[in-house]
Amino acid sequence: MAQEVFWRRKTLREMTRTEWESLCDGCALCCLHKVEDEDTQEVFYTTVVCHLLDTDNCQCTEYENRCELVPTCIRLQPEDVENFDWLPVTCSYRLIHEGKDLPEWHPLLTGKRSSVIEANASVLSVYEVMDNEISEDQLIDFVLDED
Repeated sequence: MAQEVFWRRKTLREMTRTEWESLCDGCALCCLHKVEDEDTQEVFYTTVVCHLLDTDNCQCTEYENRCELVPTCIRLQPEDVENFDWLPVTCSYRLIHEGKDLPEWHPLLTGKRSSVIEANASVLSVYEVMDNEISEDQLIDFVLDED
């Protein structure tokens, strides 16, 4: 009998660093700039993407140094799972924490790193380069909406 995949038999906190990193589907939706309402702490995603994102392959160009180069960048860690409600509803870390399975296009299921892009589930379908202040028409809500 085949052993069950690690994300079904382990909690996020039990995963190795390699397993944890492999859970990321590479959508880069978390790389969209976000605005937080000071009164309600509600998070709103914008269509503006981080300047470190390679918009050809949906990967950070400075992944290891991203938090030093972009102080507002958040390094996701297993001990922070209780605070993952701001992540996109398709985010693997959020899904696993909520007891759900990975989407069918996830690279761990397809064996292809590009499957998230091919499924139009990445930031590449919504981003723009910021050339001025974020305006209200750049706010999007589908990232957090559960249909």
